[in-house]
Amino acid sequence: MDAKILQTLEYGKILSSLSNYTQTPMGKHTAMQLRPGSDAVHIQALLKSTDEAFAVDRLKGTPSFTGVVDISPAVKRARIGGTLNPQELLGIRTTIQAGRRIKVYIEGVHEEHVVESLLFISEQLSDQKPLENAVKACIDDNAEVLDTASAELAQIRRELRSGEVRIREKLDSMIRSSTVSKMLQDQIITIRGDRFVIPVKAEYRSYFGGIVHDQSGSGATLFIEPESIVTMNNKLRETRMKEEREIEVILQKLTAQVGEQAELLLYDLDLLGSLDFIFAKARLAREMKATLPVINDQGYIRLKKGRHPLIPLDKVVPIDVELGGSYSSIIVTGPNTGGKTVTLKTIGLLSLMAMSGLFVPAEDASELSVFDAIYADIGDEQSIEQNLSTFSSHMTNIISILRQMTAQSLVLLDEVGAGTDPAEGSALAVAILEHIHATGCRMVATTHYSELKAYAYDRDGIINASMEFDVATLSPTYRLLVGVPGRSNAFAIAERLGLPKQILEYARGEVTEEDQRVEHMIASLEENRLTAEQERSEAERMRRETEELRTRYQEELDKLERQRERMLEKAEEEAREVLQKARGESERIIADLRKLAQEEGAAVKEHRLIAARKELEEAEPKQRKKSSAPRQSARTRAIEPGDEVQVHSLRQKGHVVELAGSKEAIVQLGIMKMKVSLDDLELLDAPKPAQPKQRAVAGVNRTRDDRVRSELDLRGANVEEALIEVDRFMDEAFMANLGQVYIIHGKGTGVLRSGIQDYLRRHKHVKSYRLGNYGEGGSGVTVAELK
Repeated sequence: MDAKILQTLEYGKILSSLSNYTQTPMGKHTAMQLRPGSDAVHIQALLKSTDEAFAVDRLKGTPSFTGVVDISPAVKRARIGGTLNPQELLGIRTTIQAGRRIKVYIEGVHEEHVVESLLFISEQLSDQKPLENAVKACIDDNAEVLDTASAELAQIRRELRSGEVRIREKLDSMIRSSTVSKMLQDQIITIRGDRFVIPVKAEYRSYFGGIVHDQSGSGATLFIEPESIVTMNNKLRETRMKEEREIEVILQKLTAQVGEQAELLLYDLDLLGSLDFIFAKARLAREMKATLPVINDQGYIRLKKGRHPLIPLDKVVPIDVELGGSYSSIIVTGPNTGGKTVTLKTIGLLSLMAMSGLFVPAEDASELSVFDAIYADIGDEQSIEQNLSTFSSHMTNIISILRQMTAQSLVLLDEVGAGTDPAEGSALAVAILEHIHATGCRMVATTHYSELKAYAYDRDGIINASMEFDVATLSPTYRLLVGVPGRSNAFAIAERLGLPKQILEYARGEVTEEDQRVEHMIASLEENRLTAEQERSEAERMRRETEELRTRYQEELDKLERQRERMLEKAEEEAREVLQKARGESERIIADLRKLAQEEGAAVKEHRLIAARKELEEAEPKQRKKSSAPRQSARTRAIEPGDEVQVHSLRQKGHVVELAGSKEAIVQLGIMKMKVSLDDLELLDAPKPAQPKQRAVAGVNRTRDDRVRSELDLRGANVEEALIEVDRFMDEAFMANLGQVYIIHGKGTGVLRSGIQDYLRRHKHVKSYRLGNYGEGGSGVTVAELK
């Protein structure tokens, strides 16, 4: 991309803002070197990583890169054998620590929110824990070599401390002496050139002997190393030299370890710079309120509420632009100061940002294309001077663009053909635009010339546009109106400002009739557009209100349904409590009757007590099953006219009058007829098929309820009749999946009981049988357990 184009579109200011959000020198360097790409796949990958960082920043915050420093000079020097100082080694240690911390942070985020691109980068960071530990054992957080770095260094520093203590004790005893103290300027011990000295008055120089290391500015004070401690200072100096040599050995060992890992450390540094750069892009997007654009390589642009990123949010006017679909070129006409140049720069700069992997300040689902190049001729059209030199400059730029552009380029031209004679300028502008349009590239051009309105109107693939102007306030609104050519508002503005009417009328008379018709047509277009926008806004408002009402209605309906469910559950619970109380009372009465029967010898039939208890249990209300899904009608045959049905949605019963097609039926519900879907109907009472008449035969007749009971009373029957009934009863019980049944045969002579039990012994459905227990009828009842 041409550097001049980037400067024209102010791309460098975006990079400067981006670099302000970086935390490392490597990230800042990467940000300032960022350039637009032309590979759509690569750009989509860059946008994906930015999107992941944006999500991490929103959910967890940007990770801290504190401790990451540019260690590349130190690592490269270590690689060629140079010795690193403690400060450089400390920087390597903190960088390794920060890299491990960031890696753990991204892995933790990935467990909750998938960030594949960031995870891929962080997983490539090498494990430098051994090197980190080695440096940490020798260098402290203040970049000082620790005593524990080696046993030799620890011994040397013990000697240093003991030597310093002996020298201080010697000098302390000297300066506290009454004889010596009067010769001193101050009773203190100080250091000059790593040697301990005392401040002596100049006139007592000869008394101390030794070495003079310094003197005060006035010359009245001499800093003397007394002769008595010269040997001790010399010894201390030798020990310090030994310390320096030992430190040098330690640093060389650490440097050698750094040199062994040099390639990995440099690669890790690049990875950390890349992560810092990616998170900086996310923070810039958050600051700009930018969104992820959709990228294509078909030359299609659709900006929804696109904003120029360098204009404050409270002042910028968003624009809606579509280019590359039904038309490939836009000609924007209208007066100066209307926002035409800002529109050009917005389209160009947002395209550059998207091609650089940056979010763009526009609404979601905005779409931008990858171009092989973006060319722009945008000058300062607000300048007073419009002479040949300006025209020549524009022509030079345009000629350069014409030589380099391709069908995959985006061309932005501001005030094409300006700066010369209007007639020649407009003709030249038409010729240039026609040539550019013929190449098939995407183009947005602005102009003052009204001749270009007709040109854009007559050409396929080119559309007129203008910047809206509010005549009432005599000010532009900076809104781009695609499809509406710009109007000349000179007469309206002059009239509003108070120009005499006779002058206005004379001026209007000088305008050709054709130009007046064009102006009237444009005015009509603007009026229709405003009306359409108002109607669209009203329709949108009504749609939102309808959606709100529908949502509110659904919420109220759900609320009522929940209340109904709670009320039914409460009623069932109350019914169960009443029945439980009644059951308890009945059990108490039955117990009293049994007790009374035992005391007075009354004959109370056990099987009747069992039957009464079972009827009481069956009277208990059953728990309703909740179902969120609509019930499906269970039908054994197709619904026909005359059938009784249940309408689930209305919870009403009715009769089918007639079928209305293959999926609906007309149902009579009381005095009302309704058309109802067949899926909403359940067949209740299907007519039974006619049974053929049978001849009456002799036999045992048995009447039973529609539901299967768990006991069979055979008292008074003979064995042959009883076995027939038992056979039927056992089959019904087995089909009803009963686990246990009661056969009441009475005590009597025991013949009936023996016959029934002998039959049960051989029955294939019977698992076991026994006589009834106390309370079940005793020996007058046989209890059979089914398989």
